[in-house]
Amino acid sequence: MSLFDDVLEEGSMFQEQPYGPHEGYAGVLLCASACDGHIADDEGQALFLILGQKKLYQRLSEQQFSTLFDRLLGQLRRGGPEKLLEKCLPVVPPELKESVFANAVDIVLSDGTVEESEKEFIDSLKLKLEIDDQRAKTIVKVMVYKNHG
Repeated sequence: MSLFDDVLEEGSMFQEQPYGPHEGYAGVLLCASACDGHIADDEGQALFLILGQKKLYQRLSEQQFSTLFDRLLGQLRRGGPEKLLEKCLPVVPPELKESVFANAVDIVLSDGTVEESEKEFIDSLKLKLEIDDQRAKTIVKVMVYKNHG
């Protein structure tokens, strides 16, 4: 038992706040970047480029975005992509599920190679987001074309 257990109580300011749609979407994409055990430069650049283009993040200040991302990175370091994904998926808005899937595929493809762990991640993500097989194949095909050359 830690000294903090007696001092910090449920609901204190030190308890982790729940994730919202901003963390959910960005967290899924961070998991896509890290699912092979590291975040390649191309994947990191693609991640920030994608998030910078989303309306979801337009109202966040640079400081708010930085805080959000620090929080996600902390969770990634503590629990790995699986734990982060577990926290993020439930708060991705239903209307953004195909979008986050497409962008996760885009990130996986951005470094020019698709490792087995990345394939497994995308297959699992498709199931967890409940995306139809044919729709997922179409999305993957379009992203492959987009990243070709």
